[in-house]
Amino acid sequence: MSSNPKIYIKTGDKGETSLIGGTRLPKYHSRIEAYGTVDELNSYIGLIRDQEIDKFTKEILIKIQEQLLTIGSVLATDTEKKQIKKPLRIFEEDINLLEKNIDKINKLLPEQKSFILPGGNTVISFCHIARCICRRAERITVKLAESFPVDELIIKYLNRLSDYLFVLARKFAKDFNVEEISWKPKI
Repeated sequence: MSSNPKIYIKTGDKGETSLIGGTRLPKYHSRIEAYGTVDELNSYIGLIRDQEIDKFTKEILIKIQEQLLTIGSVLATDTEKKQIKKPLRIFEEDINLLEKNIDKINKLLPEQKSFILPGGNTVISFCHIARCICRRAERITVKLAESFPVDELIIKYLNRLSDYLFVLARKFAKDFNVEEISWKPKI
């Protein structure tokens, strides 16, 4: 006999879900959309981490996944109802870690002279998909901030993370000796 509780609790069967703190919202609400998109992004970061990539990058991706869980938790918490003694949050040092790694990777890459077409191999494509999801999470969170208080460091983190994912895709192109295809618009 299993002592694990059931994963389904049936409270969302009518199209609503609860924030941390108990407030019920429709599943299409901007708060739910924001943390759901962050969760989607986190899953794609896990997919990148599962590929045959260097150990250092895997370690950075784990840190990113932890921060994305923090962001999702913050976005899912009704701070007006839930009094938290030590709330989760993103710190400037989390953003600095991304910037430091962006700069480190960028020093190894050839100068970018035009837009690059996403793709080249699976790992590179996963990075570009994650980058696009990250941009969507950022847009949704910025919109959410018009109606609810959102820590500006969350928006800044998501913005910087999309930059990191772009240079990471370029790093993998270099690591795997994949030619980057420049966009040549027809004029």
